[in-house]
Amino acid sequence: MRRNDIQPDLRDLAFDFFYWFSRFEYALKANGYLVISQNSHQATPNWDQFVSDHRAGYSPSPAAQALMEAKPQEEVVTAHGLDFADLVFSPGTAELDKVVRYAKTVRNNLFHGGKHGSAYWDDPARMIMLLGTTITVLGELAHLGSINADYERYY
Repeated sequence: MRRNDIQPDLRDLAFDFFYWFSRFEYALKANGYLVISQNSHQATPNWDQFVSDHRAGYSPSPAAQALMEAKPQEEVVTAHGLDFADLVFSPGTAELDKVVRYAKTVRNNLFHGGKHGSAYWDDPARMIMLLGTTITVLGELAHLGSINADYERYY
C-alpha cells in the first residue's frame, strides 16, 4: 500500500498505536521494568520481567484472544530474502507470553516491516483490526501490571 493510498482513519490509528505503545514502554520503565546492563546506561523496557511477574494471574480478554487468533506474522530472512512467517511457540507457552509477542510483532511490522511480501499489509481492514486490538490489549496489560497511571498519564 502506498502512503497516498492510506485512508485517514488508518493513518490516525497508526499514530494512536505508536502513541500507546510508546506510553506502555515508558510505563514499564517508570515502574522498574528495566533491562539492567553493566555496560550500558540505556533505559530499555524489560518486557520479559513484566511477563514473568504477571504470567500466573493472566487470563486473556476477548481482545487478547482476537489478537492471538489473528496470528500476525513476523518478518523473517529466508534463503530468498525477506518474507513473513507464523510465530512459533514452544508447547506450553503461557498465554501472556503469546499476547505480548504478538503485540510486539504488530509494532515491529508496522515500524520496521517492508509492508510487502505479506497479503495482510495491503488489507486496511486487517490492519485496523490489528492496531485497534493491540491498543486495547496494551491498556489491559497496563491495568494488569498496575502501571496504568503512567500509561494513561493520570497522576
